[in-house]
Amino acid sequence: MAHVAEPEAAIGRGLLWAEFAALYVGAPLAIAVFMPPRLLFPALFVFSLAGLALLWRTGGFEWHGLIRGWRAVPPWQILAFGLVVALIGWSIVQLARPEYFRPLTPERLRFLAVIWLLYPLLSALPQELIFRALFFHRFSSLFPDRATAVLANAAVFSFAHLMYWSLVVAVLTFVGGWIFARAYLLRGFPSAWLLHAIAGNVLFTVGMGAYFWSGGVVRPF
Repeated sequence: MAHVAEPEAAIGRGLLWAEFAALYVGAPLAIAVFMPPRLLFPALFVFSLAGLALLWRTGGFEWHGLIRGWRAVPPWQILAFGLVVALIGWSIVQLARPEYFRPLTPERLRFLAVIWLLYPLLSALPQELIFRALFFHRFSSLFPDRATAVLANAAVFSFAHLMYWSLVVAVLTFVGGWIFARAYLLRGFPSAWLLHAIAGNVLFTVGMGAYFWSGGVVRPF
């Protein structure tokens, strides 16, 4: 189970709300409205550094928890989760954008191999640090109970994907955020990170990567 600590008493509740609003509302909104899509990953890198700085500044975070707890993740649950995500993603593609599904040619398999290797490290990991570790360690005290905090976490995780301007992405990331948040609180960081990595890789495999491709973003204004 993840350790959730209270921020230092010196950190006022108003300041925490201001930080929360800037990090989880203001920054995603600015990225979605003003930032060129090609700068998505540099923005995520800066976002991650800011999150790590806040996590360190809060104090009391059990850093070893980022790499401990892999045995708490039941393999059958990971397999079942991957299969459910694959079925949902494939169904969405077939119903809405069947042209997104591509045959598994050797070139496609090589591309997916790179995705499966890099996505967990370059995308899932920094997102989990910001939206699970930092969120619950520094900001969970802003909410009356864990259930509310989990819902808020899912909401801000979905809002962070506003840059894609897609209802499908918004719904999927809300559900995913809720699942990852519960996994983090119940089994720790490795569980949330692994589920996030599996979800992203599986969605790319069944053709939903086009929904999450910054080069295809079209703003509605």
